[in-house]
Parts: sequence; C-alpha cells; structure tokens
Amino acid sequence: MWRLDDDRAYRAWREMRLADTEGGAAAEFVTVSDLANPRETELAALRARCARFNLVLYRSERQPGDDRGLRAALRSLAGRLGLRIAERHRSVGAQGIVALTFSDAPRQRGYIPYSRRGMNWHTDGYYNDAASRIRAFLLHCARPAARGGENRLLDPEIAYIRLRDENPAHVAALMQAQAMTIPENREADGSLRPASVGPVFATDPATGRLVMRYTARTRSIEWRNDPAVRAAADCLREILSRPDPAMIAVRLKAGEGVLNNNVLHDRTAFEDD
Repeated sequence: MWRLDDDRAYRAWREMRLADTEGGAAAEFVTVSDLANPRETELAALRARCARFNLVLYRSERQPGDDRGLRAALRSLAGRLGLRIAERHRSVGAQGIVALTFSDAPRQRGYIPYSRRGMNWHTDGYYNDAASRIRAFLLHCARPAARGGENRLLDPEIAYIRLRDENPAHVAALMQAQAMTIPENREADGSLRPASVGPVFATDPATGRLVMRYTARTRSIEWRNDPAVRAAADCLREILSRPDPAMIAVRLKAGEGVLNNNVLHDRTAFEDD
C-alpha cells in the first residue's frame, strides 16, 4: 500500500483509512475500570482501537492516588499492552516513566517539554537512531494544568495521505534515507548524543506498517540539501498548520490518557496556579 507504483492498492487502502476517520469514532474514550487491574475486555478494546486508528483515548474510573502507586499501575498497564522501554531517556524516573511537568532541574532546563511553552507537531524519539525507534507510547494525565495544555493528535497514516494527495513526489522525497538529520547534542552530563539521520516516512520491517519520524521545529534540524526534500518538508508543515477533520483535540483530565502508535502530537502552552 505504500508503493508509489501501485496506485490501485493505495487507492483502496486510502478509501478505507479515510472512512475510519468519519463520525469521530477515533475520539471516543474507552473506559478502564481500574488502572492497576484492567479487565481483559478493556485491554482487548484498547488493542483493537489502537490497531484501527493508531491511537485510543481511555478514561480510568479508579487510579492510585500516590505517585509511586500510579507509576506502578501505568508500568503494569503498559506491559500488558506490549509496551517495553525503548530508550534511556534523560528524564526517566521511577518505573521508567518520564514526568512531563515544569522543571528547572539541570538535566531538563531549556528543554521545551519541561517548560510551560507550547510544543509543535512531532513524533516521539525523532532524535533517536533506528535501533531506538519509538513505535508506541502511553501518555497519561495525573494532574491537568489550571489552564491550557491541550493536545492535538494526528495519525501519521492520515498525514501520509494528505501529503501524497498534494504530490506523490513529496512522499518519495521524505522516504529518502537521509531526508532529515537531527544534529548531535551535548547533554548536561557531558555525554554526546550522536546525530540522527533518516527518513520521515518508512515501513516498519517487523509489521509492514507505516512509521513516521518528524518534528516541525526549525532549530536543531537539517533537511537534506535537495530541492525536492525541502519542498516536501514545506508542504508537510503547511498541511499540519491547517485544520483537518481527522485531527483530535483533547485536554486530558486526571485519569485520562492516550495509547498510541507514536502518532503526531503537539501541546498548547499551559499555566499552573
């Protein structure tokens, strides 16, 4: 379905995927009775919807009230859904979970996820090498901000369709092996994160599904010095800047979250009292 020389297969798949976005089904929540002990029927519903839409929103009726218990519950839930730790993150805490909250700690200072600023469109781990690719993650709201902090979510398969509809050559350009480079970065502890070079769109050899590696940031990123790649990147940025009926906007409440196959997402700025 990803081959640019097989338009018939692509058109059939495209029609199916766009039909899935109609009616708002992807934005419906699955209820999880107990975050620490979900029922098998609830897990099956989460898996099925994530397979269909590449994401699923959930709402837990009961979750641990303390940080330690919540982390243990989330790690258990993630494990039962097949998620494993894929990277050694600079901000990892207990149970291998990263807390996305304002922080002035030396290892987090200056990084947008730990500020109150908005975050542009991206997929997680776009700076990683292929061996540490993030294929899925779970984002859970323990405590919402007083104001702001809304997320938008977009299935990369829909972004692929929008770009291919504009010009199939744009897709070909962003599937080049050296389309996007994230330069090396010196961490606060002196360690060096090497440059990450790779395509924006690729096929996962293990599953055959489309995977995406992307950031809309304009700093600390290098697009291949190729007019076709730069035109494709500009077009994709423009596509993400305009409204799309397939985009899901959600301001998560405490106990809510999203399980997803590393979809495109952003975050508005937020304030705490």
